[in-house]
Amino acid sequence: MTAPAATAALPRRRLLGYGVGSVGTGVFSAVPGLLLLYYLTDVLGVSAAIAGAVLVVPKAWDVVLNPIVGAASDREAVRTGRRTRLLLIGGATLPFLFAAMFAVPADSPGFGAGWAAVMFLLAASAFACFQVPYVALPAEISDLPSERGRAMAWRVVCLTVGILVAGGLAPALSDSAGGGRGGYALMGAVIGTVMGAAMITSALANRWIPSAPGPRPLGLAAALRAARGNRPFFALLGGYAAHTLAVAIMLAGAPYVATYRLDDYGLTSAMFVCMVGPSAFAVPLWRKMSVRYGIVPCYATALAMFAVTGFASYPAISAGSRPGVLLLAALTGVCYAAVQLFPLSLLPETVHADKGRTGQAQAGAFTGLWTAAETGALALGPGVFALVLAVSSFRSSDLDEPVHQTGTALTGLTAGFSILPALLFLLAVPLLLAYRRLAAAHRPTEEAQPHAA
Repeated sequence: MTAPAATAALPRRRLLGYGVGSVGTGVFSAVPGLLLLYYLTDVLGVSAAIAGAVLVVPKAWDVVLNPIVGAASDREAVRTGRRTRLLLIGGATLPFLFAAMFAVPADSPGFGAGWAAVMFLLAASAFACFQVPYVALPAEISDLPSERGRAMAWRVVCLTVGILVAGGLAPALSDSAGGGRGGYALMGAVIGTVMGAAMITSALANRWIPSAPGPRPLGLAAALRAARGNRPFFALLGGYAAHTLAVAIMLAGAPYVATYRLDDYGLTSAMFVCMVGPSAFAVPLWRKMSVRYGIVPCYATALAMFAVTGFASYPAISAGSRPGVLLLAALTGVCYAAVQLFPLSLLPETVHADKGRTGQAQAGAFTGLWTAAETGALALGPGVFALVLAVSSFRSSDLDEPVHQTGTALTGLTAGFSILPALLFLLAVPLLLAYRRLAAAHRPTEEAQPHAA
């Protein structure tokens, strides 16, 4: 019989054991969105339209796969009381597939596009095997909402570290080896190793967490039918998907802004560090504010602030102001901490509240849907930015034959990086307010507030 979830304060070693997995998930969530589109268009010479399809189509498969993995994870948990097997499968296979994405063995744009698409599809499938059960664990890590909130805070800090590794180290690694195919291959091998080590360490460290969905295992169709009635969950998910798409578009656009508007590809790393670095320091501040003012008001405030910085970025980028762009990137980092922390804090509470409605605990089913939407948004971001490039007549090139971009192309990539994401952040606000209204009707006395870590 499975032991009950913890009802006392979780020790820091267990919080770290859970959180370190997000170093790996942060890397995989960020690097393809940040560098794969640029690698295809400006290293391999693939057209922007085809490169966008390469990024979107494999991840569209994940939108179908993740709910299947979620149901499989719940069935594993019913049988064994743990979710370890899928975590280890994903963590052990993903590093090799990730490295292969950036190691195209032939110098041909057509072959390179096909190779990257296949490797990306396989890598995304391996990532789903880790990500879906990993996101399910916070709902099971403790019976106390305050402890689940602490686990989320540790996760977001570790996620920030992973994203910093992705955005700060990955471009620097590829640049250090010449920035061409060899440089990207080196980057893929090194970053893949870091990612795999974090994921496997976390999978082994979390074997203590008792997973007890049930009382009976549900098939995929039954799990989705049971989840369908949780309206607060879908409102929360809609807002999260909107602002995740906004962040994904910004990630895809950063190398283009650095190269074509700030005249220095090397500034990609600086922009990324400025954008993500403050997140780690902002997490405790946002948690304290949420205790005083509530999660949803703080979440909505962060979304509005994110939108303001996006609109302000357009004139700064157009003027080529490096200090202005880096300062605004730092302000977005403060907002980024909130839009990662708060939805991940609300998700376990939404899953817990649903058990009273259905009598069926199915964290894997909900996180399968959650990660499907997240994966789809992260994949769609580069595709949307590629569409902006194509519509604005951006011309692809390779490192040996750089091209001069037209004014229309420069305007398009600037607006795609700044104004388009800002509009998506604003779109997330009414969805978040709808979540609050629906949650109040669904479970009027259970909206939990996080406590200081």
